[in-house]
Amino acid sequence: MSNKNGVEWSIRVGDGSSMVLEPEHKNGVMRLWDRLKGLVVGFVMRVCMFIKKAWALGVDDPRKFFHCLKVGVALMVVSLFYYMRPLYDGVGGNAMWAVMTVVVVFEYTVGGTLYKCLNRICATFLAGFLALGIHWIASHASHQFEPYIMGISLFILASATTFSRFIPTVKARFDYGCTIFILTYSLVSVSGYRVDHLLSMTHTRVSTIIIGTCLCIITSMLVFPVWAGLELHLLVPRNMNKLAKSLECCVADYFGRGDEESKKTLQGYKCVLNSKSSEESMANFARWEPAHGRFNFRHPWKNYLKIGASSRSCAYCIETLTSCLDSKNQVPESIKKHLELACMNLGSTSSNVIRELATSVTTMTRSVKINAAVNDMKNAVLELQDDLKSLSDLLIQPHDHKENNEQVSSEMPVMPLLEVMPLVSFASLLIESASRIEENMVKAVEELAESAQFKQPEDEVKLKHNQATNKIVSDEENVIALQRV
Repeated sequence: MSNKNGVEWSIRVGDGSSMVLEPEHKNGVMRLWDRLKGLVVGFVMRVCMFIKKAWALGVDDPRKFFHCLKVGVALMVVSLFYYMRPLYDGVGGNAMWAVMTVVVVFEYTVGGTLYKCLNRICATFLAGFLALGIHWIASHASHQFEPYIMGISLFILASATTFSRFIPTVKARFDYGCTIFILTYSLVSVSGYRVDHLLSMTHTRVSTIIIGTCLCIITSMLVFPVWAGLELHLLVPRNMNKLAKSLECCVADYFGRGDEESKKTLQGYKCVLNSKSSEESMANFARWEPAHGRFNFRHPWKNYLKIGASSRSCAYCIETLTSCLDSKNQVPESIKKHLELACMNLGSTSSNVIRELATSVTTMTRSVKINAAVNDMKNAVLELQDDLKSLSDLLIQPHDHKENNEQVSSEMPVMPLLEVMPLVSFASLLIESASRIEENMVKAVEELAESAQFKQPEDEVKLKHNQATNKIVSDEENVIALQRV
């Protein structure tokens, strides 16, 4: 029931009569309290969710937690130059430069830390010496021309250094150093115009920067080190395994053999497509790292980028294959069954080749099975091509033609191209992906195995050892036989 003021709610009592429910009017204070309580509860819930996600992140990769501890320890140690009077008297107020250095150069990986530390040290030295030299030249000129000399030199060096950052090689390896060079030169040259003891100031600043960088290098390399080269070495084969699983799941899903788990695994190829920047940064940082583990100082990190590029090339094919899943129900089942076995076989053999290559990269051992796996993939491609050629026989359908009230039975070739094209496109993309695996990925892994000098497989080593032993035994028997004669 309702009245002029709005809607009224009523309930029916046990004796059959109805009772109108009157709304409880809350005053402004109660409404404000409810809103405030809702805001507090929502804020607490968001904080709890954030802590839960942070905890899950730390459990998933404890090295990130250790990295936070390393940064804290480095800052605590370097801050002693400010807190302890003997150390503070040695460097003075410039101790803050050591703290700033630790903050800006400490990276997650050893290679990233070395990259920034070495760039900062070299750029600081070079900029400091240049600034001192130009300041000496300007100071020996007349006082009238001194600001012009300092300003022109600042303009020329800053412009030239900024332009050098556009050069790909310089940007990849020395981009941070160029920034520090401009910053240091500007600070020293500008402040040196009003400072009397410029050499002393430069010496203390360079000393504190060296202290900060050395502390970062020691902490990063000795306390739970995270090597960029090892991360790259594990990332590339991990992406290859994701690629193999995505290819298998895509083919299985197209022919109705997939499940919910396979649909989730199918999206693994997207990680391969999005890994280019991380691979390039890891390869750049790995060049700065010393020899560690199985990796020498001149390890061919560029070959990992080639493998990553070939993996992304195959991932683009898989991405196009997934677009064919939307039209899989348009293909007649009879035609689909004709190519199902060949497509499933090609998808399986292609995935086996990728897995075998990933295992070879992970173990840094030449694979014995790779040649057989590639031959199986080639045979599967030939089989699928033969089935595609014989597909036209299935597309010839009997057609009844009526003319002048007479029924004449004849066979006319009817090609339902709109129904067949999705399946043919899917099969062609499978063949293209196999071609890219053979021409790009296999060759890239072979180049890496040759450059990094992968170990020979144990079976091949044993075979060579047995052949050498048999040869020695046969030679000894021939010598004995000749002696008897």
